Amino acid sequence: MKAIIFAAGLGTRLSDETSDKPKALVEVGGKPLLARAIEKLKLGGVSEIVVNVHHFAALVIKYLQNNDFGIKINISDESEKLLDTGGGLKKASGFLSGCEPVLIYNVDIISNLDIQGLKKEHLKSGALATLTVRNRNTQRYLKFDKNRELVGWINKKTGETKISRPENFDNSIEMAFSGIHIIQIELFSLMPENDKFSIIDLYLELAKNHLIKGYFDNSDLWMDVGKPHELEEARKFFNS
Repeated sequence: MKAIIFAAGLGTRLSDETSDKPKALVEVGGKPLLARAIEKLKLGGVSEIVVNVHHFAALVIKYLQNNDFGIKINISDESEKLLDTGGGLKKASGFLSGCEPVLIYNVDIISNLDIQGLKKEHLKSGALATLTVRNRNTQRYLKFDKNRELVGWINKKTGETKISRPENFDNSIEMAFSGIHIIQIELFSLMPENDKFSIIDLYLELAKNHLIKGYFDNSDLWMDVGKPHELEEARKFFNS
């Protein structure tokens, strides 16, 4: 199984940390987030990784050149234009060809998710994509029917909705996206022609006619350390 680590973001929520380095090189417990993500994926059975870069791209490339993780790592360079999550995945597609699914992992996520368990469930369901979600408080939720099929999205603060399957939207289960997903390579042929777009918006559009599933994760460790308060909590946790 191949994987892509989304590491191109500007890290604006961590402006105190990312004024002189990319979010991927922010440290938790003395180790950059990128290193934690690579080690997590390697232990989870990933055989090859793509890292997309934009903000302080040269620093990420230099870091990967100077550190051997014992796994093949390719760079998808978005230095000229930040392509959002969908566009970033599309640009990296040349590195992700093959028969097996592709795992997508945000660099600012720290978790003990069972990656092989996610892959097994994804393959068993026959889904085009499986999105890891959790029952946690946030502003934006993905909505799933009783079969854990994606039916829409809602922003609780603004009231905005995006509806994939109207017949199941009102009675759906609301879950928060975890920044970890797995796709079949057939997804690449269903992407729009434009180079910059959101992967979540693409999932919501494809869910109208394709099977997009939710993987309800109950593991005991998940942190979005792209948020300052969670970064502080993570540093306390890993230094304890």
